[in-house]
Amino acid sequence: MNKNSLLSMHDLSTDNILHILDDASSFHVSHSDWQLPCSKALVANLFFEASTRTHYSFVSAELQLGCKVADIQTGTSSVTKGESLYDTVKTLESIGYDAIVIRHPQDAYYKELENINVPILNAGDGAGDHPTQCLLDLLTMQQEFHTLSNLNVLICGDISHSRVASSNKVALEEFGSTVKFSGPKEWQRPGYEMVDFDEALPQADVVMMLRIQKERGAALRQMSDEEYLQQYGLTKQRYERMKKTAIIMHPAPVNRGIEIDSDLVEAPKSRIFAQMANGVLVRKAVIKRAFGYEDFAEGTK
Repeated sequence: MNKNSLLSMHDLSTDNILHILDDASSFHVSHSDWQLPCSKALVANLFFEASTRTHYSFVSAELQLGCKVADIQTGTSSVTKGESLYDTVKTLESIGYDAIVIRHPQDAYYKELENINVPILNAGDGAGDHPTQCLLDLLTMQQEFHTLSNLNVLICGDISHSRVASSNKVALEEFGSTVKFSGPKEWQRPGYEMVDFDEALPQADVVMMLRIQKERGAALRQMSDEEYLQQYGLTKQRYERMKKTAIIMHPAPVNRGIEIDSDLVEAPKSRIFAQMANGVLVRKAVIKRAFGYEDFAEGTK
């Protein structure tokens, strides 16, 4: 596997993370302030699951860096004929692509790609890892609190199916922050500290809400959307009980009126759309790293 791949937050030390966040902070979200100086930068995006934010923020980052981009339509590729993931990726490598961004429903799909030589950037695997989402979450927290240490982070919702929850737990605990989880008992995850949402809410610096991942089989019997919001969601009443300095986060897509009251998506404490903007910055930094340009100054115009 190429050393510049990014597969899991387990692959990054705290120093690695801070380096990526520093690089991301040096970028701008809406124009090409730095471009890859290498002569060939062909990137393939291979998404086996629906995605808006992750997919198109990768595309935005790639284009802003001067990459030539191919969005591979898995529904019209040889995957539909039974081709393995390895053979698909090896084909892309063989015909000249220099980096490949992959989202796949299988946990740790990248273990099948150990003989691939070009960088693989994990855009989400099953309920396992989502490293670039985690990095943009960390950047959002760092912008707000100027540190990633000693924060109290409360993640609420569909914990068992969430790669966002698992990636954030790994990274934040490495920085010495406390991560607690809340949600229906049906969605608990072994080794994760589950707490009562209302009891933990007033102490939280970050309240991260998660949607119900119905596409992974998540469901609650005999509970309406309104009942879920009242029992497990962020309501206006709960919002008023948050710390004055606390922020709301959400990896999106947001199911308004289910895990969060619709009026709170753009409330003063919400950083949901700031996270989306940060996604482009982080993915620029990660793509730059994939091509071997570690220091922002290297190749800067």
